[in-house]
Amino acid sequence: MLKKRNDLRNIAIVAHVDHGKTTLVDAMLKQAGAFREGARVDDRVMDSMDLEREKGITILAKNTAVHYANPDGGDMVINIIDTPGHADFGGEVERGLTMVDAVALLVDASEGPLPQTRFVLRKALEARLPIILVINKVDRPDARIDGVVNETYDLFLDLDADEDQIEFPIVYAAAIDGVASTTQPEDGKVPADSDNLKPLFDVLLEHVPAPEYTEGKPLQAQVVNLDASPFLGRLALCRVHEGTISKGQSVAWCKRDGSVQNVKISELLITEGLERKPAEKAGPGDIIAIAGIPEIMIGETLADVENPEPLPLITVDEPAVSMTLGTNTSPLVGREKGTKVTARQVKERLETELIGNVSLKVLPTERPDAWEVQGRGELALAILVEQMRREGFELTVGKPQVVTQEIDGKLHEPFENLTVDVPEEHMGSVTQLLAVRKGRNTQMINHGTGWVRMEWLIPARGLIGFRTEFLTVTRGTGIAHHVFEGYEPWAGAIKTRQTGSLVSDRTGKATSYAMYNLQERGTLFVSPTTEVYEGMVVGENSRPDDMDINITKEKKLTNVRSAAADEAERLVPPKNLSLEQALEFCRGDEAVEVTPEKIRIRKVILDQKERGRLTSRAKHQK
Repeated sequence: MLKKRNDLRNIAIVAHVDHGKTTLVDAMLKQAGAFREGARVDDRVMDSMDLEREKGITILAKNTAVHYANPDGGDMVINIIDTPGHADFGGEVERGLTMVDAVALLVDASEGPLPQTRFVLRKALEARLPIILVINKVDRPDARIDGVVNETYDLFLDLDADEDQIEFPIVYAAAIDGVASTTQPEDGKVPADSDNLKPLFDVLLEHVPAPEYTEGKPLQAQVVNLDASPFLGRLALCRVHEGTISKGQSVAWCKRDGSVQNVKISELLITEGLERKPAEKAGPGDIIAIAGIPEIMIGETLADVENPEPLPLITVDEPAVSMTLGTNTSPLVGREKGTKVTARQVKERLETELIGNVSLKVLPTERPDAWEVQGRGELALAILVEQMRREGFELTVGKPQVVTQEIDGKLHEPFENLTVDVPEEHMGSVTQLLAVRKGRNTQMINHGTGWVRMEWLIPARGLIGFRTEFLTVTRGTGIAHHVFEGYEPWAGAIKTRQTGSLVSDRTGKATSYAMYNLQERGTLFVSPTTEVYEGMVVGENSRPDDMDINITKEKKLTNVRSAAADEAERLVPPKNLSLEQALEFCRGDEAVEVTPEKIRIRKVILDQKERGRLTSRAKHQK
């Protein structure tokens, strides 16, 4: 017989990047009394990683729990899952949705639904989860609440939502002020009939289904995430679906390969606010962390010893982008605080990443010191490289490539749904930029504000290196977002970067004298006295071809006095590339050298003569 736990609710908050998920969770925690009085509380407390705070995005799905007074009496626990908004971290979203019984969909009151909104909503509808729509940032001066609500309804219809899913409640919020209302305010105004988030909490209690379970059914708990504790070792984050689990209990560990092993739960933790606290027992619907199983993996099941029934494994979308990642093979290896430079260390780190990142794949290559790493997108792979760099690794990272598939005997490649918001005067240049990259315009919306929103279907490889050019042609004003759409037949050759590289032809230190004479050839990436080596890319050529240059040339000193003072060497400041920009800049014959201190671009083949032979051979074959 099915029963409900009326003292518990589990909900995930999903949205497009920067629509206010983490800010809303902050406000919910504060108003539910999760922090002691007088405690110092940072903004975006759920973004605990350094990279999350620096980039202003959520990378890992995290859970928290708040206690809320039930209007009918008693204490209600609301488990909240804060999920990433970026499609590159879609594996985190899909795992988060397996832990909950409903979804709060946040949409910006001005921007409306964007590509990642479509992605996270599609996943929620596929999981058959009830939706609560939260229109956030209603106090923005450019808010257009009615239009955004209508666009959201259109999105539901476009994603083939059924009648029950379309009949969703709507809450209007200004998360940064900690205010929500079920009454629609005027555009650009904070809701006047409320000064807190109580209306939102009341809607959650009313519309989020209570966890259901079958009375008397044996234990079933699924591992949906992994964490680590310096005292307890590996922690498995589980959602209990049936039965109860206790500290010290022996359970059946149902592994991915189908085998079953009896293990003991050495510690059981339940989340309260931002802390995990020891508990003796947990029941259906609870989200818990357990210790005592060092080798447990995501998707596996903890079940009853007498009747072990595993739950279906968690599946995620296949990777769309790959890049080759290997040890650093440059002449400067080990000279910049890199403590992890061997192939064994890199391999072990990638294997560790696979344990907690189900959307990543690592495949061997022809070289023993390099691996092909596949993920959802450029950003997800760049985040992995950045994490490894900060941990002391030195790496060589190849140009991102797309993962192709053969369907019905034809080569297919991943396509992305791209949305760009640009001022009207840049519409023509952006259209030309995307047409060269094989993009197809599917929709154009002009709200009459001087800005145009365009939607494009474009090959994923056409977006590699797109962002830098896009910001250049829109003079830094354009906004672009994209999400995986599906596989389509190969679109043909795409010529992206129109410029060549300036390549150092010898090892030494860059001199201001040489740079002064070379800067008219293009844009330089290095400063005077920077160490360079043969095959290192030191700048961007203004012409399409690569140019080998001597950037270490020194001024010859003579004993002849000059009648006039030497002309001052006026150097243009170098262009410092971030990791993402360096990966975008790379061509097929180039790679990015990553160390804890520096990010450089280099040719895969450093020797100038060898590169020349290969180039002439390729031209001859054509």
